Amino acid sequence: MLHEFITTHRDEIIRRCRMKVAARTTPAPTPSEIEHGVPLFLDQLVMALQLGHSGSADIDETSLLHGQDLLAQGLSMAQVVQDYGDVCQSITELAVETSARIGTDEFRLLNGCLDRAIAGAVTEYGRQRQETAVSVATAPGRETEQLGFLAHELRDLIHTVMIAFDVVKSGHVGAGGSTSRIIDRSLQRARDLITRSLAEVRLSEGVEQLEDISIPALMDDLMAGSRLEANVRGIKMLLDRGGDGAVINADRQILTTAVMNLVQNALKFSRVGSTVTLRVRATAHRVLLEVQDECGGLPVGSGDELFRPFEQRSTNRSGLGLGLTFTKTAIEAIGGTITVRDLPLVGCVFCADLPRVPPVVKPGAAASAT
Repeated sequence: MLHEFITTHRDEIIRRCRMKVAARTTPAPTPSEIEHGVPLFLDQLVMALQLGHSGSADIDETSLLHGQDLLAQGLSMAQVVQDYGDVCQSITELAVETSARIGTDEFRLLNGCLDRAIAGAVTEYGRQRQETAVSVATAPGRETEQLGFLAHELRDLIHTVMIAFDVVKSGHVGAGGSTSRIIDRSLQRARDLITRSLAEVRLSEGVEQLEDISIPALMDDLMAGSRLEANVRGIKMLLDRGGDGAVINADRQILTTAVMNLVQNALKFSRVGSTVTLRVRATAHRVLLEVQDECGGLPVGSGDELFRPFEQRSTNRSGLGLGLTFTKTAIEAIGGTITVRDLPLVGCVFCADLPRVPPVVKPGAAASAT
């Protein structure tokens, strides 16, 4: 068994990993990396292999703790990722030299563990960097620096993509694994961040380009753009399409970004296997756009706080929590309101109530109706 091989040859594997770390010039090795990082990861790798399934929750927890611990030791993300590769390479080299009988399935399991571990470390790195940005940005007197922190967030997303892509290129992990999904999510977040930032500029500078927007057509576009992310997250999306013929006068980019923020928020917090529903209702004078998720319900008294900058509603703290703040500002600028309704133990419903453009009455329609 592979975990028995690693346990038997633990000291030799550690020695080889330390030699690889010490020989590196970029990034330069640190004492904690050589003396602490490799042995810790090797011990946790043995634990993961004993479980016999690279996709288990226990392995995710193990890799997350590993990422937390090494980052706390002061290692850079590049060093952490390189350590994973060193361990895998050392194990493989030693197995070949000793003619160890290790099956293909076991090596596939090793690569699966490596993939999930790298993905966990990269994710944890990004989370810690964002929490640091949030803590600084929310300090008294720093509200005017939000643009700078958005730029930092974009930079961190690109940095995460570059690191994860380097891992995929190295051949240590497959193109369809957890590390590749990190690339997908980071690119989507970078795209969404840029889109929201452009819409914020248009709104704050008063350069809206108002036009009549068909709400059914807008909902179709939003569904098409959201299904890819929903599929990646294992979430089903439904469109409850009402309000045929409903039209709103607004800036298309601003309105689209505002509603898309609600959809992305729902996808972010809904559980795997759950459903996110977009719902449209219309009266003679109003249009209601609802986004219902299955996040499990809201904490007591948290409804209004969700629209404040830097407020987030769970332990998933990816992003700076500015999307809902922008949505509230954008909806109110159109002359509408936004509320959130809790569905205890199920989820919640965000509702944007917007003014409807009065339908055009065709000549003779009123007479024929009498």
